[in-house]
Amino acid sequence: MSNNPLIYKIAVGMIPGIGSITAKKLIAYSGSVEGIFGEKKSKLLKIPGIGEVLANEIVNSKVLDLAEKELNFIEQFNIKPYFYLDENYPERLKHCQDSPLILYVKGNADLNSRKIISIVGTRKATLYGKNICEKLIEQMAELKHDLVIVSGLAFGIDITAHKAALKNKLSTIAVLGHGLKTIYPAVHSKYAKDIVDNGSLVTEFTSDISADRPLFVRRNRIIAGLADATIVIESGIEGGALITADIANSYNRDVFAVPGRTDDNMSIGCNRLIKTNKAHLLECIEDLEYVLGWESAKIKSKAIQKELFINLTEEEKLIMEIIRTNNELSIDLICQAVKLPVSKVSPIMLNLEFTGMVKSLPGKVYKAV
Repeated sequence: MSNNPLIYKIAVGMIPGIGSITAKKLIAYSGSVEGIFGEKKSKLLKIPGIGEVLANEIVNSKVLDLAEKELNFIEQFNIKPYFYLDENYPERLKHCQDSPLILYVKGNADLNSRKIISIVGTRKATLYGKNICEKLIEQMAELKHDLVIVSGLAFGIDITAHKAALKNKLSTIAVLGHGLKTIYPAVHSKYAKDIVDNGSLVTEFTSDISADRPLFVRRNRIIAGLADATIVIESGIEGGALITADIANSYNRDVFAVPGRTDDNMSIGCNRLIKTNKAHLLECIEDLEYVLGWESAKIKSKAIQKELFINLTEEEKLIMEIIRTNNELSIDLICQAVKLPVSKVSPIMLNLEFTGMVKSLPGKVYKAV
């Protein structure tokens, strides 16, 4: 067996029945990671939380052999192991009691970046939710916020966030609920490759661990713990996104939720987070900047900010383009430009006025806001 001390760091997390909190306790009482595997059963039984069953698992465990195989795997595929006592372990996670004992990282994302945001949401994302996610990340990039976007590579909001980050040249981290030997869902393998080139794949699980529902719940604490804040974009009354939000709150991290219609099943979770004061209302990028104390970049696109949460029809987009080009226009000239009758244009203008896109001036003249 190799004398590499990393084997012991890997092995501790492989002992059956030993979670990260108990493992850290074992290391503290034993004085070192290696010391755990040299302790006698009688001494192990004196450690709080270690009973007969766990003591037997530690004494009789063959995890050191398995850990050596894992070491070969991570060396072969250029995977970086971050142990919780190492300097390179993510600083934000060090403040979480139940943080993973070890993280396996493939890629080069800065896990200690000055600004890290997690974005989560339903797997059954609507067009509204996807648009919000894409535009929000587009704004983050446009306003020159040098940050890292964290999500879980799942269907819906997760993959939308990763793709939007890649598109806007922002680093992104995908936290996996399984080992790095596979990618789940398999259809996202092509995006995983891009993420490795422009961020990182991160997991606490060894390579042989396959995707399983309880593991995705466990990985949510990493998504919450890696970031300064968690944004929830669309969620039903139950779901992983709400679990992540609860965990983020327990870590005293900021949580934001995008509001939706009261009769929309995919907005119930977000609306409830806001209503119960478990999340800040997120309507625009300024909300994020204000709460987190970010200094906004000088270059801003007010048009994009106004349109972030508004889905305009093709007719509304055309009218807005015409008004912005001319600064101010009467309703008669608008009708001529779009070749529509007043009866059709009037309700459109009223809707644009309600949404804050235009301002009504005397003489039925409209001005872009």
